[in-house]
Amino acid sequence: MSVMPAMPILVTGGRGAVARGLCALLDAHGVPYRLGSRERGTPDAVHCDLTDPSTFPGALAGVRSVFLYAEASGIDAFVEEAVTAGVEHVVLLSSASVLAPDAAGSPLSASHLAVEQALSASPLRTTLLRPGSFASNAQGWAWSVRSGRPVHLPYPGAYCDPVHEADLAEAAFAVLADPGLAGRAYTLTGPQSLTFATQLAIAGDVLGRSIPFETVSAEQWKSEVQGYIPGPYADALLDFWASSDGLPVEITDSVERLAGHPARTFETWVRDHADAFAA
Repeated sequence: MSVMPAMPILVTGGRGAVARGLCALLDAHGVPYRLGSRERGTPDAVHCDLTDPSTFPGALAGVRSVFLYAEASGIDAFVEEAVTAGVEHVVLLSSASVLAPDAAGSPLSASHLAVEQALSASPLRTTLLRPGSFASNAQGWAWSVRSGRPVHLPYPGAYCDPVHEADLAEAAFAVLADPGLAGRAYTLTGPQSLTFATQLAIAGDVLGRSIPFETVSAEQWKSEVQGYIPGPYADALLDFWASSDGLPVEITDSVERLAGHPARTFETWVRDHADAFAA
């Protein structure tokens, strides 16, 4: 049974796609919420910088549920203030990468794992949403697609499980609405395990033009992204792609169980974001 809290829900990460989707759902169902943003002056939002504990009391005052992005640097202070404010339920947008054996030492997962651990050690009821690969990662190819140049892939045969941000927003709404779904961990995937090469083929079909790719070495790819992907993070991505090269990812039905419909396909995601790839 869906029972939304009477007190406002704090939705952090006000500029994130999942947070925006969740707010749209809360608006549509007439559920009060408070949007938190780290950027001062964000319209219709309270200042809530997850790296700045001084912003927590104002953001959490009168709140009983929180949708939380994973930021480890201020999590202990956030937990303390949430408990003081009387928060009862936290829904964390975490990552399936925390399930890896080396999660604590990987830049891909360490922050998410630290936040999960801090929440689990607290009296707060916590629901963990652990998406695998965001379909929106494909926007990293947009410049090449728009310019007509081949997309450079170090591991074109690496598999991932692209999940639509709208499905993540619906999953968050479901666990906020139904106490019976709360307090658990959910691994959320798209409906298919796809290689990068297959994703580009699907995108080409949707956009009506061929999207070529070129296999490059890990070293070349790393040099090309230097400056906007930090070196340790780039290394971790390369290691992850190498480990999934030729190995399909396990798909879950968590999106369907929470959202009430099959997970949206990658084709649907491309249609929804076709403008990002327009020449």
